[in-house]
Amino acid sequence: MFYKILIANRGEIAVRIIRACKELGIRTVAVYSAADSDALHVKFADESICIGPANLSESYLNIVAILSAAEITDAEAIHPGYGFLSENHAFAEVCEKSGFVFIGPDSDTIKILGDKIQARKTAVSAGVPVLQGSQDALMDENEAIELAKEIGFPVILKAAAGGGGRGMKVIHSAGSFGNAFFTAKEEAKSAFGNSEMYMEKFCEKPRHIEFQILADKHGNVVHLFERDCSIQRRNQKVIEEAPSTVLTPKMREKMGNAAVNLSKKAGYVNAGTVEFLLDSDNKFYFMEMNTRIQVEHPVTEYITGIDLVKEQINIAMGKKLRFEQKDIKLTGHAIECRINAEDPNNFMPCPGLITDYHQPGGIGIRVDSAVYENYRIPSIYDSLLSKLISYGEDRDEAIARMLRALDEYVIQGIKTTIPFHKNVFINQFFLDGDIDTGFIAKYHLKK
Repeated sequence: MFYKILIANRGEIAVRIIRACKELGIRTVAVYSAADSDALHVKFADESICIGPANLSESYLNIVAILSAAEITDAEAIHPGYGFLSENHAFAEVCEKSGFVFIGPDSDTIKILGDKIQARKTAVSAGVPVLQGSQDALMDENEAIELAKEIGFPVILKAAAGGGGRGMKVIHSAGSFGNAFFTAKEEAKSAFGNSEMYMEKFCEKPRHIEFQILADKHGNVVHLFERDCSIQRRNQKVIEEAPSTVLTPKMREKMGNAAVNLSKKAGYVNAGTVEFLLDSDNKFYFMEMNTRIQVEHPVTEYITGIDLVKEQINIAMGKKLRFEQKDIKLTGHAIECRINAEDPNNFMPCPGLITDYHQPGGIGIRVDSAVYENYRIPSIYDSLLSKLISYGEDRDEAIARMLRALDEYVIQGIKTTIPFHKNVFINQFFLDGDIDTGFIAKYHLKK
């Protein structure tokens, strides 16, 4: 058992990890920037240490400062949460070399799966379907145009080191290819320090379906069913639910097996998520693998009864999984809303002081949050305020509970996306399960 874990993150995920550690009897160390001195994770941790000013490069992305904090506080392991350094193979490697247990996959696995081209090749070798596309990085514009003609428009350009929807361009004709190719490469270089691009056939009106996996150090790998993450704005997820309304038991088994096979092929250890696109003919294609805990992990915890963060820690300690695939049962329906400090009309960030705050409650409602009354939302960080999760015996009950909780949720002083979420849950197409990744744009959903 670990005695002490340092959490290299902030916000709700840091609070979430602290709670899991407390239940396991493990002490925690919070790191924070000067802008986060009054943050909830700092108040809840057993120890806290400031690692730098507000700027990310000098604090939450400062590897030297984080490792120094771990050394000073005698932490044995480091949990990266999501975002920041969670999928940075260099950070995982230096943790390993410095004698700290990195709670996640090893650095080599993160490096391979973090390169979308190599991840795609791994999927092919594991027999997982992929969209028609380039096998290697696109070296020049002319080569890319010829390949696009061969594949057939529309195509999508993606950054090899990408994620979160950045560095992506959909191209509908050869005439618009050159400018899009240049722009995508520049965006990728700016966002990831790597301008390498690859190309795939563009999948029209897909669903975004991902499978949660857990893998221990003893070769055991299981999936914990799917999450439907199709409600997105600017390629960023805003609502997730489990199970998907469209998967049959046979499809669920087939996609789950594909996720497990890919994880085994990659030698994956710890929690991870295999993401797929599902087309209108219910054919699925590998998209990427996230080598960390996901923002939307609570919906999986609801439908399986398994605490994913505790499992991450147990796996990192070398323990075998406590269950086999046959032991994992899917029960009920769960939905998550990402409540952001954003204008619900245009999704522009709205940081500021929370003057009044009241969380909803009742049966089947969970709130993962790190804000409170009189807390000031910093302008420099992500706009996520909290995650509101509902659970019911079926989808209708989960939706009813979500609408009740949204009505109860009080956040004053700033604009939030609560009004947007209310509109989604009264939209007849959503209620019918008729959704895809273009849902928000299609129905012009706003306040």
